Amino acid sequence: MGQQLRLALLQMNIEAGSPEANFAKLASLLEEAVSQANKPDVIMFPEMWNTGYALTEIKTLADQDGARTRAYLSEFSRKHQVNIIGGSIAETKGDQVLNTIYAFDRSGQVIADYSKIHLFRLMDEEKYLAAGDKPGKLTLEGAEAGMMICYDIRFPELARKLALEGAKLLFVPAEWPNPRLHHWKTLLTARAIENQMFVIACNRMGTSGDTQFFGHSLVLDPWGETIAEAGEEETILYADIDLSLVDSVRAKIPVFEDRRPTIYEA
Repeated sequence: MGQQLRLALLQMNIEAGSPEANFAKLASLLEEAVSQANKPDVIMFPEMWNTGYALTEIKTLADQDGARTRAYLSEFSRKHQVNIIGGSIAETKGDQVLNTIYAFDRSGQVIADYSKIHLFRLMDEEKYLAAGDKPGKLTLEGAEAGMMICYDIRFPELARKLALEGAKLLFVPAEWPNPRLHHWKTLLTARAIENQMFVIACNRMGTSGDTQFFGHSLVLDPWGETIAEAGEEETILYADIDLSLVDSVRAKIPVFEDRRPTIYEA
């Protein structure tokens, strides 16, 4: 395959508090994605796709140890020989609930997991969820990559750490709501430009309670240019990327070589 990757981002509606409906919706979109003549190499979903933000019920709704999700996505990725960045799910670990991404390779193996580090106070996440304690890193088709979730993109230190450790791609599942579309696009673009990496961000769409979600899933190149952007409807966003562009951009503007961390890092 070389440096070429075809991506499919499942921009879906999520029914808060209805895991069965959400699993059914995801299954339908997954089947649609792999039925394309030009089958994707990587499929990605939004944040908390299994439960939505039904936080007051989250302990009873969350996937115990992520077992159901891992079993289903492992079998799907193995059957269709596709990599999956499994959005994120609410999962229980002991007496805690975490917001966790599981990533799978073409053989169905879990190759990485990441639990959201930064909890979003505006949606009361810190009252119901436990924070992760390690960055999200994986090797995908021979390339180093990073994972962040939604609110994490407001913390450039995390993206920079991943880039310094070799990441060429950054995957960002999200439930990013109205009215902050400008923030969504600006922050993602900044992360791409400053770290000279591809940023692949899958947002949900639809309405949950009084909150509206605008979609606009994005694939950005290492220059911060938009390769593909969805609208506000439920859709599958496809994009083709060439990972060799990362090395080309980093060679042309050697940001990492010109850093002076002794001056500005605590």
